[in-house]
Amino acid sequence: MKVKIDTKEKFHVITLIEPIFAANLAADLTHIATNILQEKIRNVVLNLKDVTSIEDEAAEQISKLQQMFYERNASFVICGLQEPVEQRLDEIELLEVMNVTPSESEAGDIVQMEEIERELMDSDEGEFPNQEN
Repeated sequence: MKVKIDTKEKFHVITLIEPIFAANLAADLTHIATNILQEKIRNVVLNLKDVTSIEDEAAEQISKLQQMFYERNASFVICGLQEPVEQRLDEIELLEVMNVTPSESEAGDIVQMEEIERELMDSDEGEFPNQEN
């Protein structure tokens, strides 16, 4: 599996450099991503800009992987979908449950927002302090 992993301040960008996203590649991706969940920077942006075809099993594995990240309070955002891949995900009814953005930049913005949300949810102060005028 050919991938490029680029580490940013709040997330890792995993770019799959393969035209066909097959089930065996999804298994390799799951292994890589699961290891990232053990690191300090645990969020992932999956860039599929070079992928022109996806097998159903691979799509299902990505969906499960994304769900696993959110269950563990980490972000997993997919970006750069080519039209045939987006169409296939829609046909097998996975597109609507996935966190997908057009660009890597927008995916990074979502990760940043989700990090802020988690920080706010984790803070002990769930309410705004009373302001006296």
